[in-house]
This record gives sequence, structure tokens and C-alpha cells, in this order.
Amino acid sequence: MNDLESSILSVWHSSAAAWTKVVREGTIPSRQLVTDAAIVEAVLARQPQRVIDLGCGEGWLLRALAAHGIDGLGVDAVPAMVDTARAAGGGCFVTMDYAAIAAGSLDERADIVVCNFSLLGEASVDRLLAAIPPLLAPGGALLIQTLHPWSACGEADYRDGWREGSWAGCGEGFGEAAPWYFRTFAGWMRSFSAAGLVLASMREPLHPHSGRPASVIFELVPR
Repeated sequence: MNDLESSILSVWHSSAAAWTKVVREGTIPSRQLVTDAAIVEAVLARQPQRVIDLGCGEGWLLRALAAHGIDGLGVDAVPAMVDTARAAGGGCFVTMDYAAIAAGSLDERADIVVCNFSLLGEASVDRLLAAIPPLLAPGGALLIQTLHPWSACGEADYRDGWREGSWAGCGEGFGEAAPWYFRTFAGWMRSFSAAGLVLASMREPLHPHSGRPASVIFELVPR
């Protein structure tokens, strides 16, 4: 793992408490207005019985899905996040990093695997994506919600590459922000193809104030 990849995990280990507070107090407007509901709707549209949430954080998504009778397993690399999620209930939660999942350590299957704003690295993400098909039950799908490449590009060149992170809009209590690997739409398609995944559909949830995409949700199935 290179220094940029490892620094992502380091930052999230140190930011677990601050992030939990932000999520549970609902202080990020785009989440409250658009993206939280968008990923819940995308999951419910496939009527799954069981969901695996990779990078589950403090577990809000599985709690939301449990209210609809959906069984969930949350997986996160940060023990403090997993402990917080487990205490709140809504599913089963385990501590495991993406490297272990890529190596085949997650012996589970589900109708939906979801990655909700949890794919931040480069090689680590590509290895994780390649490990997704065995986690899917027959007819299952992977749902990824991430920053919309065009909206998230800002003033930088529209090309794949590492970017500096920011906690802007997240409130207080955060330290250094983690870097993240920006992918264009073409970059995502290359990663999906290399992992044996095919794009089945795509949603672009719009921010109600700006009218611009707040995120993109990819629905993928094994080739």
C-alpha cells in the first residue's frame, strides 16, 4: 500500500468520533437534501432481502434499511466506527479492511453490496471491486454512490488522479483531511470492466437548490 492509500485509513481512524457526530446530527446539507435518500431508494428499488454495506461507517444506512425489514451486514476498517454502529443496532457489523476483503476474507453473500461514498483510493478500490462478484447472490448487484465526476472536478483538469481532501462543510472536530483518487466517468468504467462488472444503470441525483448532480449512483452486475 502506498503512502496516499495508507493515509486514507489513518485519517479515518482519527476522525471516527467527529464523523459519527456529523452524520448523526445531520449537519451536511447535501446528505440531508439528496444523497442519503438517493442511496436508500436505489437499494429499495431492487427489493433485496440482504445487503452488505462496505465502508459502513457508523451504520446509518443499515439502520435505515432495517426499518424496511432488510437484513444487513456492515463492514468497516475502523474499529471505533464498527463499535458505534454495533451499539446502535440495525444489523451485524464487523471490522475488516479492503485488503482483507480483496484477499477473500469476507465469506458472505447478499442481494446487494453497497459502497456509499466509501471508495476513496486507487489500487485498493480496484482490488476491492474485483472481489465483489463472489459476494453477490444470484441476480445480485453492486451499488456505488460517489461524487459526480463532473461536479467534483472543480477547476482541476478532468483526468484521473489523486486530489487533496477537505472537510469543508462537515463542521468542527476534524484534523487533516484524507487524499482521494478522482476518477472520470471513463476511469470508473475502466475499473468496472477490469473487475468483471457491467454497468446496468446509472442515477444522477440532483441537488434541489442548484439543479446540478449531487452524486452519481452506479448499479453494476457481474459480467
